Amino acid sequence: MVPTTLGIVILSFVLFNVIGGSPAAAILGKNASAEAIRAFDALHGYDKPLVFGPLSSASAFFDSQFFNFAVNILKGDFGVSVEYNEPVVDVLKRGVGPSLSLTLPILLVGTAIALVFALVSAMCRGGIVDRVLLVFSTVMMSVNYVVWVLLGQFLFSYKLGWFPVWGYEGLMYLALPVAIGIVSSLGADVRFFRTAVLDEIYKPYVLTARAKGLSRAAVLFRHVLGNSLIAVVTYVSLSIPYLFTGSLLLESFFGI
Repeated sequence: MVPTTLGIVILSFVLFNVIGGSPAAAILGKNASAEAIRAFDALHGYDKPLVFGPLSSASAFFDSQFFNFAVNILKGDFGVSVEYNEPVVDVLKRGVGPSLSLTLPILLVGTAIALVFALVSAMCRGGIVDRVLLVFSTVMMSVNYVVWVLLGQFLFSYKLGWFPVWGYEGLMYLALPVAIGIVSSLGADVRFFRTAVLDEIYKPYVLTARAKGLSRAAVLFRHVLGNSLIAVVTYVSLSIPYLFTGSLLLESFFGI
């Protein structure tokens, strides 16, 4: 985690401070005077050395743009947004609510539905129900994400008028994007959860439970489900960072 985090900090610094150009020119405009740019750079520390300062002292050596950038990140200070002209932390606080209200229902409801389908498919392995669910999952995985978005907007918003197509003013504005998010991820989730359940079904403890006379449903829900949740929780936990970053396409297409 430490080298990965350090790499992200370095990459962010390079992108926004080296490749991104002059922040003063971006905020003050191209017609800003040299005096105004110098004053802006001095105010925000952009006049300091880029990586290392002079070797005259330890404090001067580390008094550079990069080290100040890294220290501020450790303090939770991500600087000021050029676009909104306000602290980045405030922008994040304002945006995390709408993002979570969209992504959290998608994760929780989508996982529950996919897990039910996976259990049913595993319980009926090789039967007609299992084959239908496998074909259904494969079809769902094969359809591009953007197709679900455009199809949902066209059919349910434009043609039927059941849901608003743009904005963020209430629960009805979230209903369609949440449903699209669930549908678009359902196929892959069902296939993975089914595999996790099948990995447990033929283990010795399951055969012992069946030998004791327990029904298939009892074995599946009381024994197999608990152990297969280890893989499920590991799989779902990988989605947690995306809860806070939001769903870029959904938020863009629905104006959230």
